[in-house]
Amino acid sequence: MNINTNNLVSITEANQNFSKVARLVDESGAVVILKNNVPRYLVMEFSSAEQEQLAADEDVMSISRRLIEKNRQAYEVLAK
Repeated sequence: MNINTNNLVSITEANQNFSKVARLVDESGAVVILKNNVPRYLVMEFSSAEQEQLAADEDVMSISRRLIEKNRQAYEVLAK
């Protein structure tokens, strides 16, 4: 994930003006809240969070096929 410096907000500012944080999320997709000048929290749209968490079935199947082909001999030995 790329972080734009315009999307960095201090925790004090986020606490006092959360509507600004929400507006930034609507405009840019995500905001990083800093605590003691260290990235601490990530605020993003709920729909984006769901997309980040779920891997597509096709992706999982393609990775599985690639691993099976790469390690076919080991799987055959283990299957005996």
